[in-house]
Amino acid sequence: MSDNLQLIISKELNLLEKSVAATIKLLDDGATIPFISRYRKEATGSLDEVAIRNIQLRYEELQELIKRKSYILDTIREVGALTSELEEKINATYDSAILEDLFLPYKPKRRTRAAIARERGLEPLAKIIMSQNEKDIESRAERFLSDEVACAEEAITGAQDIIAEWVSESETARQIVRTTYERNAIVASQIVKGKEAEAENYLNYKDYSQPLRNCSSYRFLAIRRGEEEGLLKVSLSIDDDAMIERLNRLFVKKNASLQPAKLVEQAVKDGYKRLLRPSIETEIFTMSKAKADDKAIATFAENLRQLLLTPPLGHKRVMGVDPGYRTGCKIVCLDEQGNLLHNDVIYPCQPKCDIKGASRKVSNLVEAYKIDAIAVGNGTASRETERFLQNVHYPRKVQIFVVNESGASIYSASKVAREEFPDKDVTVRGAVSIGRRLIDPLAELVKIDPKSIGVGQYQHDVDQSKLKGALDYTVESCVNSVGVNLNTASIQLLSYVSGVGPLLASNIVKYRSENGDFASRQDLMNVPRMGAKSFQQCAGFLRIPNAENILDNTAVHPESYDVITRIAKDLKCSIAQLVDDKELQHKIDLSKYVDDKIGLPTLNDIMSELEKPGRDPRSVIKVLSFDDSIKSIEDLRPGLVLNGIVNNITDFGAFVDIGIKESGLVHISQLCDSYISSPMEVVSIHQHVKVKVLDVDIARKRVSLTMKNVE
Repeated sequence: MSDNLQLIISKELNLLEKSVAATIKLLDDGATIPFISRYRKEATGSLDEVAIRNIQLRYEELQELIKRKSYILDTIREVGALTSELEEKINATYDSAILEDLFLPYKPKRRTRAAIARERGLEPLAKIIMSQNEKDIESRAERFLSDEVACAEEAITGAQDIIAEWVSESETARQIVRTTYERNAIVASQIVKGKEAEAENYLNYKDYSQPLRNCSSYRFLAIRRGEEEGLLKVSLSIDDDAMIERLNRLFVKKNASLQPAKLVEQAVKDGYKRLLRPSIETEIFTMSKAKADDKAIATFAENLRQLLLTPPLGHKRVMGVDPGYRTGCKIVCLDEQGNLLHNDVIYPCQPKCDIKGASRKVSNLVEAYKIDAIAVGNGTASRETERFLQNVHYPRKVQIFVVNESGASIYSASKVAREEFPDKDVTVRGAVSIGRRLIDPLAELVKIDPKSIGVGQYQHDVDQSKLKGALDYTVESCVNSVGVNLNTASIQLLSYVSGVGPLLASNIVKYRSENGDFASRQDLMNVPRMGAKSFQQCAGFLRIPNAENILDNTAVHPESYDVITRIAKDLKCSIAQLVDDKELQHKIDLSKYVDDKIGLPTLNDIMSELEKPGRDPRSVIKVLSFDDSIKSIEDLRPGLVLNGIVNNITDFGAFVDIGIKESGLVHISQLCDSYISSPMEVVSIHQHVKVKVLDVDIARKRVSLTMKNVE
């Protein structure tokens, strides 16, 4: 890696250069972000996952830029146009827009008007006009007549085409226009004539106009979607007259002869309107779309993180219920590990309303399978089913939870579900997914494409490659921050563990099924294709409850076991005693154990882990009761105060489940009394909130809520 790159990254991200250099070296050596942030703090200066991820992304961008530079230099060199000055300029820039500006005059292009004029030998005439010294251009132009150029006027027009192209390819001109667009461009949209009925969802953008720099990401993505659907006409504009005047000052000489100056002015205007403006507009639209994508992807990723880290119920026996009307409620009974014990159907809702039969069946199943909790999907008939279950007389204490079922249907039809339950239909698989989401949301949700979980905005409109990278990283981060039980984890969950991946995950599960539970982390080395590097990357994130070595159920990495053994020896106790005795832990002088292999950051992490070995960083699950009197949107009225659960967050506000089919929107302006730039400053996914109804639009199925002054 070039020292130049690490210097660029350190300056851009405001990080120490040595920390950036160490991080890049670890990444180049195959280390993962979770491993680096957790176990290589001494090398990176304790950089967190976010900083390391930012270094990785910028490093990859710069590497791609270097490849692009190499291609550009080779291309210009092949046409014999590479000067030492141009080569120096190309090598010096790390701005992709400037790089493309430098390349533009030499870029292979289609047969343009300027290219045709050059073929007709008119470039020397263009240079004469551009010099702006000649007073009689017509007489000079007559020297360029040919079979293809019939008159002086035609020669001058061709020469102006060449000048127009020079203007459009000028690095300085492009930067002037680009900067003006970035600062002053107005983005506007109108509904396409004759499409008014189809464009009902875009009424907010009927006559929309706003400075581009102030256009929020969600608005920009909305109008671009409307444009893609053929419902909105979108434009980007600046003051063209002012820009042409500015470009004339750049290309027209002060003491120029009148006639050539006039011709250059005409060429500048043509070059700007026909070539330069469309090019920069496309570039600005692309850049703005990329920025909007990044914002939307960041929001989606953060929502996903919060959803994946939803508090689990833990290892309890659960009944999963997928509510329904005509086809009934599909119910499954699961053991503590989420294994299917029984499945059935009840019909407590319309049209059958078999309350007695359904009550008897549910009560008997709760007793037979020692059910501790019931998970009810939040889809169709959810509220009616929840009320029914709350009124059942149970033979043992049972908690009832409403679970977000987004994506359960995707799982139920997936290859994973078919392999797991080949003899069960999709309704049973869906109910299993709902039940498992209560036991451990993270372990279940990793089986579903993150895009299908439904906690983003415009996820189908953004750059899909970027979206996948961000969501995969988020899932990996969550899985490794929580840790994974090596003896119960699915292939899907294991595949997200640092250094594992799908193939090795499959080998781990196969080895486990053939040889029984892992007794120690070291047993992983017996798994086919598990090498020393993979073991180093994954071992600290895998847990083995009840292992002989208590450290195998902690986040302490095996490479640090020796130092704990030394500490225990110095304190004349066993490792188990050291873990159990908090007073012993407080007697340790960590500075005694610092050496060239381990520093205070890692030692402090070890002690934190020993205080609460194998702890789950997720919080405790809570039950929320909705208002029983509110059964549908028709029951709402302004002023009502309700309990709710945040189920999605966007740039413009938060959507809240208030116990009916339609989620209500708390606009960002209604989240709190003070100014906030993002709803995430105030709310998070699955947060329990109190809201007040502001407005109900029954026709459009929209509910407006506020969290201001709600008691």
